[in-house]
Amino acid sequence: MPKSSARPRKSARHHEKLLSSRIVYRGPVFWVTTDQVEEPGGVRARRDLIRHSGSVVVLAVEDSGETPRVLLERQYRHAAGAYLWELPAGRIDPGEGELSAAKRELLEETGYTAKNWRRILKFYASPGFVAETMSVFLATGLRAGEAQPEEDEIIYKRLVPLPAAIRMVMNGTIRDAKTISSLLWLEHSLGSSQMKPRQKKIPSKK
Repeated sequence: MPKSSARPRKSARHHEKLLSSRIVYRGPVFWVTTDQVEEPGGVRARRDLIRHSGSVVVLAVEDSGETPRVLLERQYRHAAGAYLWELPAGRIDPGEGELSAAKRELLEETGYTAKNWRRILKFYASPGFVAETMSVFLATGLRAGEAQPEEDEIIYKRLVPLPAAIRMVMNGTIRDAKTISSLLWLEHSLGSSQMKPRQKKIPSKK
């Protein structure tokens, strides 16, 4: 029997298609859409998404001494039903750039300003159903000032030595994802936690 010269047919590649989108809720901070989509595998599905303008996170580090200290906040979070340790963070206002938002949030929440700024991370908060990105900025060369919190914000702040902050991550005292990822980035960037403090240097802007 003669061999067939036909080659195996490659499966067609699918690209996601947005078939329809409907806003079902709009609030002051985020809005929710119900989307009908055809996903890359060809499957059609309904996806309910929380839409958001994006957030910034500030990893503010006091690096004038031998051991870097990280500026942490403690505030009540209704969704968690508890007080949480976090880095300063907030929403990007309409028409506002990421860096401008980061500088504003640091000043408003803590009173601090910083001389040096560098974006170090950008990630999705919870990509399963939240379309929110978070951009993390490393801020050094800190200068203290007077905080300007919003009316509903009661924020306590503290400069915490990095080794102590890492212990707070590892023992579950810090439970906020953006703070955990940022602190672990900083520890990794500075090298092994076994290094002597004077050997550690904050990464400079490239």
